Amino acid sequence: MNYIGIILGITVIIIAYFTLWPLIKGAPWVPTRMKKVRQMLSVIDIQSDEIIYDLGCGDGRFIVSAVRKFNAKAIGIEINLLLYLWCQLLITFLGLRRRVKIRYGNFFKLDLSDADVVICYLLQETNDKLEDKLLKELKPTARVISNSFLFNKLPVVNEDEDTGIYIYRVR
Repeated sequence: MNYIGIILGITVIIIAYFTLWPLIKGAPWVPTRMKKVRQMLSVIDIQSDEIIYDLGCGDGRFIVSAVRKFNAKAIGIEINLLLYLWCQLLITFLGLRRRVKIRYGNFFKLDLSDADVVICYLLQETNDKLEDKLLKELKPTARVISNSFLFNKLPVVNEDEDTGIYIYRVR
């Protein structure tokens, strides 16, 4: 038997799964620069008793930063198993388990109704699909902040086209 061929084939399948599946379900992982993470979190006016959701949380940089700076509670949702596991390790290592939860799965299938703030860095097509869910599930006072891509039905509170930061309120 050609074990090298089998191992190479399995490796290609695993890599394809972890790169293509998130793209099909929402967006590829493209990390936001920390400077922009800080900008986005500072303009959204997070309060310490609020719950922040990061849809497609990637390596956890938004939720970790939000919890550390604003003492908020955060929930990250990630469909990429490797990034989900990374986030679990990170929040454990940083001692943030009481304030940060990571959910593995598709955010389209999870309830977002307890969110005060929703952070999105997705694709335009994904935002278009997500918009009705946000309008249906989020409370009227909830804010949505998007990196680079727009929501067309949500009322705009603030936008900065130079930085690509868009803030919305549900109603």
